[in-house]
Amino acid sequence: MLRERLTALLEPVIADLGYELVLLEFSPNKSSAMLRLFIDSADGINLDDCAKVSREVAATLDVEDPIRQSYQLEVSSPGMDRPLVKPEHFLRFRGELVRIETLAPMAGNRRRFRGTLLEATDRDVTLQMPEGPVTLAYADIEKARLVPNFENTSSEKE
Repeated sequence: MLRERLTALLEPVIADLGYELVLLEFSPNKSSAMLRLFIDSADGINLDDCAKVSREVAATLDVEDPIRQSYQLEVSSPGMDRPLVKPEHFLRFRGELVRIETLAPMAGNRRRFRGTLLEATDRDVTLQMPEGPVTLAYADIEKARLVPNFENTSSEKE
């Protein structure tokens, strides 16, 4: 699949620049496609970081030419509602409030879950929901994101 091929091609390029590829989204359309990359680093991401990654990725894509149609490239930070994709992401944000959408109905015939991330293994995650803990396998997860906590991001006023 093209998405996996693009990830395998671009992840090392981005890592060599000192960044992590958090998520790659590829949305093909009839006239033009969108390639969206979410990057992160221990120091956070600013506009210069996005521009630097964009230049290197564009050069790599020009040489390798894996996308056979016209496309737009967008590079950005994961944002406050950052996507959780890899087991390492889930481990890093244990104790945080997350939203998870599954591919098919799961526990209690539901697809959307919102709860505190209790645990993450190499196979699944456990959320503390109001009705109790729920464990979801990564293979069943379609999307997962942090729920922004605006109280912890504002600076204290004197």
